[in-house]
Amino acid sequence: MTRPNRLFPLPTGVVCALLAGLACLPASLHAQTVATPAPTAMTLSLAPADRAWVQRVQDYLNGVTTLEAQFQQLAPDGKRTTGTAWLSRPGRMRFEYDKPSPLLLVANHGQVVFNDSQLGQTTTLPLDKTPLGLLLRPGLQLSGDVTVTGFTHSNGLVQVTLVRTASPADGSLTLVFHDSPMSLRSWSVVDAQGQETRVDLYNIRLGGGPLPDGLFDTEIGEQ
Repeated sequence: MTRPNRLFPLPTGVVCALLAGLACLPASLHAQTVATPAPTAMTLSLAPADRAWVQRVQDYLNGVTTLEAQFQQLAPDGKRTTGTAWLSRPGRMRFEYDKPSPLLLVANHGQVVFNDSQLGQTTTLPLDKTPLGLLLRPGLQLSGDVTVTGFTHSNGLVQVTLVRTASPADGSLTLVFHDSPMSLRSWSVVDAQGQETRVDLYNIRLGGGPLPDGLFDTEIGEQ
C-alpha cells in the first residue's frame, strides 16, 4: 500500500513536470524562515475593451460545471504525453495519462494527489498552493486575491495570465480561449522555478451532467 507523502518521493522538478503544472510547490513552502515580506502582484492596466474580455473570461469559467477532454501535455524538458482530463467545478479534477504511462492525478477535498503506479509512490499537495487551483475555485473573481498580470487578444484567441496577488512568486497560470464562441483551448503554468508546463485540450465536452464521484477518489494509491 502506498501512502500520501508531503516530502516528495520524487525530485521537485520531476513532480512539477509530471503534474501538468498542478503540483509545483512554491519555494516558500520549503523555506524555514522568511527574511523579508514577499512582494504582491501589480495589477495590469487594461483598456475598457480588454477589461470587458477579462469579465467574459471570468463569466465563462464560472459557467463551467463539468468538462471532459483529451489533452496533450508539454513538460519543461520537452516530453509530450497525452491522456484524458475531467473537471467538475468547484474543486475536482482528474488527469489520466494514456498507457503505457503509469501516472494518475486527482484533485479533490482541497488536495492534489499524484500516483506513479510503476514506482509505487503517491504524493499529496495542497490545491490552494498550486497555480492551476485557481481554475477550480468556486465563484472565481479575477480581482482581489487574484491579479491579472498579462492579457492579449489577437487572431481569434484571448490569453489571460493570473497569479495569486499575495504570492506572485508561487507561479502563474495562463489560460488561452477561442474568442467566438468562447471556449477554453489550453493553459500553461510557470512554477516558482520558472519552468513552464503546457496543456492543450481537444474534443472538449462541457456540461454533460454530473460526473461519477469515483473519478475523483483521492485514494488512488489503492487503485
